Amino acid sequence: MSTTSRRYAALAGITAAAVAIGIAEPVAVLTGPRSAPLVAVGGVVVDAVPESLKQLAIDLFGTADKIALLVGTGLLLGGFAALFGVLAVRRLAFGLAGIAAFGVIGVAAALTRSGADTADALPSLVGAGLGGLVLWLFIDGPFELDPWPWSPPTPIAPPAGSVPPAGSVPPAGPARGSRAEPPSPTPEGLPVPVTPAAPVSPAGPVAPAAPVAPGGQPAARAAEVDPESRRRFLTSSGVLLGTAVAAGLGGRWLAGRRGVSAARDAIRLPAPVAPAAAVPAGADLSLAQLAPYVTSNLGFYRIDTALVVPQVDPDSWRLRIHGRVGTERTYTYADLLARPLVERYVTLACVSNEVGGDLIGNARWLGVPLRELLDEVEPDADADQVVGRSVDGWTCGTPTAALRDGRDALLAVGMNGEPLPVEHGFPVRMVVPGLYGYVSACKWVTELELTRFADFDAYWVPRGWSVEGPIKTQSRIDTPRGRNRLTTGPVTIAGVAWAQHRGIRQVEVRVDDGEWQQAELAPAVSVDTWVQWSWRWDATPGEHRLQVRATDATGETQTERTQDVVPDGATGWHTVTVTVR
Repeated sequence: MSTTSRRYAALAGITAAAVAIGIAEPVAVLTGPRSAPLVAVGGVVVDAVPESLKQLAIDLFGTADKIALLVGTGLLLGGFAALFGVLAVRRLAFGLAGIAAFGVIGVAAALTRSGADTADALPSLVGAGLGGLVLWLFIDGPFELDPWPWSPPTPIAPPAGSVPPAGSVPPAGPARGSRAEPPSPTPEGLPVPVTPAAPVSPAGPVAPAAPVAPGGQPAARAAEVDPESRRRFLTSSGVLLGTAVAAGLGGRWLAGRRGVSAARDAIRLPAPVAPAAAVPAGADLSLAQLAPYVTSNLGFYRIDTALVVPQVDPDSWRLRIHGRVGTERTYTYADLLARPLVERYVTLACVSNEVGGDLIGNARWLGVPLRELLDEVEPDADADQVVGRSVDGWTCGTPTAALRDGRDALLAVGMNGEPLPVEHGFPVRMVVPGLYGYVSACKWVTELELTRFADFDAYWVPRGWSVEGPIKTQSRIDTPRGRNRLTTGPVTIAGVAWAQHRGIRQVEVRVDDGEWQQAELAPAVSVDTWVQWSWRWDATPGEHRLQVRATDATGETQTERTQDVVPDGATGWHTVTVTVR
């Protein structure tokens, strides 16, 4: 098969796959966006791939890791689709079997997701069916190239008694010394064509005449792609690809329209009975490149396993608290809003945050104290774990003691003065100071189950992460940034430090492994938030290495020892290199 042949075949397969995925999106509007094949399969990939690959994705793409996964899954699918197109040319059943296999995978992925029902299989089934139809149209149907560029030319012998066309090689006569008799003349006086056993020319054997197609066209040329056929093929594939893209984007748009943004916009949160303390003057140094003390909703990091943001209707939302409890309880969204709400500033951090990373943010949260809800269900004395379960089945395991020891652990309904953003857990999520998000920050929460650590491992524990995840004391240099070029003279070095639920006692900076210099700490709302710090440096020419370390309120100074984020958070001193002229 020639290169051109493979390209046409690959295009046919890719077009079929694009139609399958694109048409499945509007179908998924009816069954739920998580049932779309690309999303369903991507969710299975998220759950199944080794933890090292997940962390690599976070390191490379940060909060865009989900987009990168969907794009990568689409490209991988496109590669297989191209292969199926090539195979379909040899035998159509091969290509159809490949598309059917993808359909089966999509159905299995959709049906095995938490909360799935039989209707979730519909997008994959419809997509696979239409994809197979498109492949047939290109291989054996009306869109087929005529003839296919990979069809071997079939020699066509001239009819007996026909006259060779002009320019063709006439049959050679008998070779010198041959005993063959000359042909008898016909009534018309023309010789009857005779094919010699071994025609020879003065320069050697003579090549046989090119096979001739009807009308005198050589058969090899007859097997070439007819321009009109090729134009029809490319036009058809272009129209189908465009339709697939439009259907896919339209389906996503319709899914958004059917989401809960309108319901969220209609909510008016009640005033808290215990408002958050005011941000002290000077808490935000307002320096270029320095993270603001309060992180905006738009700028707040997002790390979770949901490829499609769950759309949870607040009117139908329920929270069930059950398990090892004296009294099982169920709460509605209205029940929570009717309770006395408290408001607190809390800094959240992801365990995947590298030393110096930005997977951390500080916000003002409004919610119900979890301690009060747990008291109402009367947990058993041995229930040392509270499993938060998201609407999409994700789980986190929080120590029961951390939710009842007096810290401001909240079942949050608001963020920075407005209802929770949909991507940050609307309508309800958990916020627990002092614990990494993977053991505490359950978004789109629908269940709290009292159990024991010995009886249940939450989502990340079997994947190599620690059972409990207390946040480690950390600090970061925000300005100057690494490889910045500075001018000689006074330079302000500044950043943030955090040790939630313990607080920061001091921050120190050093230059080129010199003596540690104490930085100035800005005020903070509470020990549950990060703190900004700054130090004035008289910069001298040359390349310099800046390092920072923090000491928390218990007197523990962060270690120099470098550790990866797995299994319970990174350690080490943040270091940046700058050049001074």
